[in-house]
Amino acid sequence: MSLDGSEGAQAEDVALTRAAQAGDVAALGLLLERHRAGMRAVALSILGPGPDVDDVLQDAALTALRRVGDVRDPAAVGPWLRMVVRNGARSLLRGTVPSGPLDDLVLRAADSGPERWLEDNALRDWIWEAVERLSPALRLPLVLRHFTTGVSSYEQIASACGIPVGTVRSRLSQARAKLAQALAATADGAHDDTARRTRASRTEARETLAAAERGHFADLLRERWSPEVALLSGKERVGDSGLLIRGMECDLTAGVRQRLAHAVAGRSLTVWEMDIVNPPENPDHCPPTVAWVMTHDSAGRVHRLRLHHPRPVPIPGAAAA
Repeated sequence: MSLDGSEGAQAEDVALTRAAQAGDVAALGLLLERHRAGMRAVALSILGPGPDVDDVLQDAALTALRRVGDVRDPAAVGPWLRMVVRNGARSLLRGTVPSGPLDDLVLRAADSGPERWLEDNALRDWIWEAVERLSPALRLPLVLRHFTTGVSSYEQIASACGIPVGTVRSRLSQARAKLAQALAATADGAHDDTARRTRASRTEARETLAAAERGHFADLLRERWSPEVALLSGKERVGDSGLLIRGMECDLTAGVRQRLAHAVAGRSLTVWEMDIVNPPENPDHCPPTVAWVMTHDSAGRVHRLRLHHPRPVPIPGAAAA
């Protein structure tokens, strides 16, 4: 357990945090071990004894891996880690994972400059390279849990993937363990530019919606998506591109529009989270949000699509957005 008030402990925190920000996974592991008791105490104080405590701590460890570059004052990493746990535990009690929860946890130093942002981006690129090494069965729940804003709870992931909640927990545990191995294996290799890929995906999402509104959705799918694209509900195939086109046309005719809220873009998996704008005369035509969960073939084209409504509103006879 770290003694946050001691000068020596703070100096060690600073050294380990800077090493972790430079991509040293072992340093991050030591940092988490130093603060494990304090992090567990926070989780226990909110959740009480039980398996949820371990889940929150595991989530906090992966969050630390993703966002350690955001810590601007390495001496304050202990309070930052405990706040990550506190945020995760409270979200679990509410049954949700808040969108962008860590933006409020950034501790910025006055002298942070472009070199810090370069380090942050390099760390995220490395993490995504490791994520791509996971099997599809492990990659999907991990990405939904830690990279989306609205498909993050165990129940939502279970619904999107078509698996029981217990299986979600098991696969997330396996994914975290495999991710640690993949990080070690990819540490010295070349990593894709995650920020550029995400910008390109946002552009593609907006172009897709614009094409649909102009009546060119079918043309865009033929040009950019796999001819064998399948529409899934959980694990079950429910249709092909024809069903997707008809559903989109039906909603557009009814006055429904979608607007991109968030994009997650990997080489093999992309998630577009959309806000849905219903017509004033029929405000409950579609649920308020939808996530397009897409997997890609070897050529990078979408060949599997799940449309998941994180907050469904059961309206008899309403078309799915």
